[in-house]
Order: sequence, then structure tokens, then C-alpha cells
Amino acid sequence: MQTSPAHAAHHDDREIETLEEFDAVVPARGTLAGFRVQSVDLTDRTRELLATDTAGAVFLGCPMRESAAEKLRGDGALVFPPVPDLPFDPYRGLLYSPDELFDGLEKGYEHTPDALAYAWFQRTKADGDIYASMLRSVHDDAVSDALDELLRGAGVVGVMGGHAMARGTEAYAGAARLGRELTRAGFTVATGGGPGAMEAANLGAYAAPFEDTMLDEACELLAKAPSFTPSISDWARAAFEIRSRWPRGGQSVGIPTWFYGHEPPNAFASHIAKYFANATREDGLLARSNAGVVFLPGAAGTVQEIFDNATPNYYESRGEPTPMVLVNRVHWTEKLPTWPLLQALARERSMEARIALVDRIEHAPAALKRLTV
Repeated sequence: MQTSPAHAAHHDDREIETLEEFDAVVPARGTLAGFRVQSVDLTDRTRELLATDTAGAVFLGCPMRESAAEKLRGDGALVFPPVPDLPFDPYRGLLYSPDELFDGLEKGYEHTPDALAYAWFQRTKADGDIYASMLRSVHDDAVSDALDELLRGAGVVGVMGGHAMARGTEAYAGAARLGRELTRAGFTVATGGGPGAMEAANLGAYAAPFEDTMLDEACELLAKAPSFTPSISDWARAAFEIRSRWPRGGQSVGIPTWFYGHEPPNAFASHIAKYFANATREDGLLARSNAGVVFLPGAAGTVQEIFDNATPNYYESRGEPTPMVLVNRVHWTEKLPTWPLLQALARERSMEARIALVDRIEHAPAALKRLTV
């Protein structure tokens, strides 16, 4: 998964999301009329802004000098100024990176942008303030836009599973091997972006370019901080140690939410689409898993995801049903008997040929392949 094709497309669809794009577009086009400029610091581009036509342009959260802002408004451009004193940028043009969300981790997780955004959410979500809810909505919409641009043309396989799966377990290692195999097969792995099974699948994607032994070593090292409780700081630092020891790993996507802010995002997803609204996040994750979804053992959240995915497959509201592979027969037929209901729903519908139950995680990629016609 490369980001460059998506970014090349911005110039055609009139979005500018970095200073490099701005500097390329202004001399090449000679105009910014009708463009959308998202969250680009234009403080040092006053001369260019004063000399360029910006009729009908929209500037979303771009710092700039007042003389430039006055000229833009005079041209008929809309200027949405940056919002002061927010721990996040509602107009952001790109997805988050682990380094961005965990910036300041050396002082403790509570000092990171991720923790500060969650604290802001906790303070504002109950007060019914239209301004705060609008900022959350604008942010989430900007994240969805960036996610669509990143995944354009990609074959995305979702890997769903519980946050409780501990590092150092065979189940965690299995989920990591699954992520690695899917990535090596050319898929983009997408998870809910949190700990447990989600982290394991993102770790596997990260490990894809390295020798197989790298993943074994990484799992062993991570086992020293098996869970994000009691210390998110220790849990996250262990992940960043892996990333610095084996830099430039494979790419994957994590799609977490501040709604479950007590669960931190994992540091192995190269691109993190973090949302305030969990419903937007859930639906978006499944809707973008266009090459199928693998469901590892989980609890209520994973059961919900199975049926959130089954419903559009049942009605074919997103077109052809996409493959669904459930892993662990005992879990999905006895512990939480989801499989019999899924089978009953699928009977005599086109989704019947798109569902599978496998015993072992190693069998999931082959099942996915078999269901993909």
C-alpha cells in the first residue's frame, strides 16, 4: 500500500493537504481558484497568496497572516481559521501516524496527543455543546476523506477480534502470522486499531518485509508488557522499541475510536484513522474491507461486527457479498453460537457461498481465497 497514488490524485480533485503540494500547484496551475486547502501552514506563503487568484477556494484551518486572509476573503474565498486550544486538528488532511498520536510518550502516556484528545472528549461529550459536537463531526469527516484517499484501489481485508488477547500467547502470535500472510499476499490489513488481536494483526503486517524470525523475536520482546493495563506507557514503549529495532516495516491501517478511549491505539498500524464517533468508525471499517473480513475469537464487540458485516451482505446493499471467515469452531458454535445464526441468514442467498468457519487461524487465508470468486 503506497500513499503516493492517492496523493497524486489530489491535484486533479483540487485538494491540497501539504506544503509540498501547495508549492507544486501554485506555479504549475497559476491559480488556486476552486481549490480546497486543508490544514497547511501558510504563514510563510503570504507573497504567493497575495499574487494568486483564490476565487471560490476554501481554506480549512490554515494558519496565515491577516493580510493574506483579508485578500482571500476579498477574492471570495472561504477562510476557516485554525481552532485555538484544541488537542487535535479538526481539518486535518492526512491520517494519524503512531509517532504523532504517541508524541511525548517518554513523559508518560497521559501527555500524548492521543490521551489529551480523549480527555477533551470526556469533558465535552456530555455537555450538549453544538460547537464541540460540530468539531468532532468535522474531524471525523476529514479522517474518512483521508482514509478513502489512502485506500483508493487497495484490496482491504479486515481482521476483527477482541482487545483482551494478551501479547505472549499463541493466539496473539497466530493473529500476527495472519496479518503477515495477508500483507505478503498483497492485501492491505485493516483492524479496529486497538490492543489484543487488532495489534497482533497490525504487527504481522509490519513484520511482512522482514525475515520470518523477526516476528518470533518481536512477539517474545512484547511479551514483557503483555497488556495495556496496568500501564499504557509501558505497553506502548515496548511497541516503539520493536519499531526502532526493525524500522520501516510493512504498512497497514488501524481504525480506532476515542469512544473507547481507555483502550489506546496500537503503534504497529502505519496509518491510523481515529474517530470520535464509534458508529462511524465501525461502519467505515467494515465498509472498506472490500476483500473480506476475518473474525477472530472475541466478545460482544466482535459479535456486533459479524452482524454489522452480515447485514449489507444479506441485502447486497454494497453490491456483491464480501467473504466472511470466522476462526475457532468451538468459540463461534458453542461459547458464542454466532455461526449457526449466520448460516441460517445466508441460506439460499448469494452470501451463502461467501461465509466460512475454520478451526485454526492458519486456515483463514486459504478460506478467504476460496470464497473470493
